[in-house]
Amino acid sequence: MNTTQQTARVGLFFLLGVALVWVTFETLSDGKLFAEHSHKLIAGFDDLKQLKNGDEVRLAGVRVGSVETTRLAGRRAEAVLLIDPKVPIASDATATIEMSGLIGGNYISIEMGTPGSPPLADGAEIKTVSTPDLNALMSELGGLGKQLQESLGSFSTAINGDAKGGGGIIQKIDKILTDNTARLNATMVNLQQITDKINHGEGTLGKLVNSPELHDQLLATVGEIQTAAAQAKEFVANAEGIMAQVKSGQGTLGTLIYDPKAAADIRASIADIRSVSDKLAKGEGTLGKLLNDDSLYNSAEVTIKKVDRTLDGLNDSGPITAVGIVVNALF
Repeated sequence: MNTTQQTARVGLFFLLGVALVWVTFETLSDGKLFAEHSHKLIAGFDDLKQLKNGDEVRLAGVRVGSVETTRLAGRRAEAVLLIDPKVPIASDATATIEMSGLIGGNYISIEMGTPGSPPLADGAEIKTVSTPDLNALMSELGGLGKQLQESLGSFSTAINGDAKGGGGIIQKIDKILTDNTARLNATMVNLQQITDKINHGEGTLGKLVNSPELHDQLLATVGEIQTAAAQAKEFVANAEGIMAQVKSGQGTLGTLIYDPKAAADIRASIADIRSVSDKLAKGEGTLGKLLNDDSLYNSAEVTIKKVDRTLDGLNDSGPITAVGIVVNALF
């Protein structure tokens, strides 16, 4: 092998080595020859859920950085996030640990936050929200499956009975049917007889079902009930109207109840009637004396008797004599 061929081979191997280094660098540095200064944020969680260095950080589903490192800080775990300095993260944004898939890894998902919120400074701590991981979900599903299996076992025992000989619902129903077969047959026969009577128009129910006259009478009765209900409704409406008028002070009754002057007049009239009745009871006034003084009654009775005698004498006397008799009788 001459020197020229050896030199060419060495140069080829050198170029292949440079290309391999370049591909490796492109892969690790996201295609950037000179890495820019990254923006660091701190995300604290109760559990990082197998989050590891190099896992992605996504903002609204778009990769904006990666996890630089994970560490313990007291009673919590922290993830140091390297964020693209060109992508501002809002101060009210929240970070959660999400799964890429059932068999994929985890990543940090950041919500956008409120528009106009100031961005987080370098080294600041971002708010986090914990979400259940796959293991917790599977554990809960396993617990639910166990509870479901126990419930199905209890249901099966209640239906079919247990191994100790306890009868289930089916056995109890079967026993009830077996013990009451005669009664059930008698009940069915009775029902058949009743339906036969109804079909033949026997009994009250049969007549009601098969008699057109009873049907028409029933409809007429229902019509009368509806008419009476309508009249009652109209009466109630009228009564409500009257009460509304009374409450508003309209009409005689409303005026008497709500008009102060009318009420005062009624009270004055009642007082006058009471005063007159008191005077009559005490014998005051002409009518009171007439009712309570016996002498006036006796005088009136004597006068009436004189008038009767005078009228009897008039039948036997002339006009002039009659006048004299009247004068003498009265005076």
